[in-house]
Amino acid sequence: MGVDIPKAQEMDKASALALRSEFIIPTKADIASTHLANQGPQSSPLFPRHDDSERCVYLCGNSLGLQPKRTPTRINQYLSTWATQGVQGHFKPLERSPLPTWLDADARAAELIAPIVGASESDVAVMQTLTANLHLLMSAFYHPDVKSKHKIILENKAFPSDHFVVETQLRHHGLTPETSMVLIEAPSNQDNIFSTDDILSVISAHAEETALILLPGIQYYTGQLFDIQTITAFAHKHNIVVIWDLAHAVGNVPLSLHDWEVDAAAWCSYKYLNGGPGCIGGMFVHENISLVTREITDEKPEEGYRNRLAGWWGNDKKTRFRMANKFHPVSGAAGFQLSNPSILDITSLGASLEVFKEAGGMQPLREKSLQLTGYLEKELNEMSAPDRELFRIITPSDPEQRGAQLSILLAEGTLEIVMRELESRHVIVDERRPDVIRVAPTPLYNTFEDCATFVAAFSAALAAVRA
Repeated sequence: MGVDIPKAQEMDKASALALRSEFIIPTKADIASTHLANQGPQSSPLFPRHDDSERCVYLCGNSLGLQPKRTPTRINQYLSTWATQGVQGHFKPLERSPLPTWLDADARAAELIAPIVGASESDVAVMQTLTANLHLLMSAFYHPDVKSKHKIILENKAFPSDHFVVETQLRHHGLTPETSMVLIEAPSNQDNIFSTDDILSVISAHAEETALILLPGIQYYTGQLFDIQTITAFAHKHNIVVIWDLAHAVGNVPLSLHDWEVDAAAWCSYKYLNGGPGCIGGMFVHENISLVTREITDEKPEEGYRNRLAGWWGNDKKTRFRMANKFHPVSGAAGFQLSNPSILDITSLGASLEVFKEAGGMQPLREKSLQLTGYLEKELNEMSAPDRELFRIITPSDPEQRGAQLSILLAEGTLEIVMRELESRHVIVDERRPDVIRVAPTPLYNTFEDCATFVAAFSAALAAVRA
């Protein structure tokens, strides 16, 4: 018996969270086309409205989020400000404009992102990109002592950038990965799922020599959600700093970084935050370690704050434009900023953060996410026996240990056929070679019908494998 799509449609009608209309869902014709479309906002004559039946099934928000309809409007407002005000746009508020001055754009973005990560506004900064921010945090918090604490712990299948950050930071300090990098190995290398105890046992074994831990909030390959609070608290008992890579967690699951006393974290904004490809990243630094505790003096300018790689935009706003060569950082995460941020990027991100605010925060999104992912898992598990022989879900079945993603391990050598068949049916997911597809029903814009349509297309793809 196949998946019941009419039932899924009825479930969508009963769903309390309905923000799909805030996003531009590509049509089937769009994703099949090889030409640049002449499109504007979806409500414009250049971009006519479409019924859901004409739209593709997009389950790839874990890789790149869809465009909010208000994004082109906000970007055009930014361009209009630049065109008509020039440099005055930095300081001059404009009536009827929903945008802040460029001087205050980063502060407005921090205000909007803070509730999403469970922080105060001063704990966060919208700046740079994910990997750049990880390097900046490492420069501030990794101070190895070769004779004692010098090791960095990370998991063995961390996203490549995290490996590169750790390896190059070690070499920067005259150390080597062979002597100073500790990899947490999963009991099953194929599934790469860790228990919290697996992680804590490695920390215990290397605690005396470990200076820093870098872990993902959600593991990109499996979709596993780590116990951030427990791991952080355990590391602190051993006097170890933990930096969290939240690329796949921010905008996906509720976070309470301040209350969990997380030291520091970094993230990107183009996945669940829908900022756009390569959009500006973000950083969290807990107020306990980011405060500027005293006035900076000419005699001892480095006193009163934790040292970091610095730039003029991290300087106190009151003195930033005096052009004095004395660094006096803003208290909080904003004091880790370098250059003035891209206003184009912040404007694009801000459009999506407005939608998050209208959604009522992360809790209702999490509730809808659990429903969608639970429904998807159920339908996959109820597929026919011949289908089930060709795949299995490697994401933890416990809803509390995952976000809005199910990773499906396919039978060896079937990935290309499955991806080709899904794409021919206008279903967009992503692949992680050699044998995994990642399916992410994003609660802001995905539906039960999307999940049901994926299962039907996936079954057809598996039939093609067997043919």
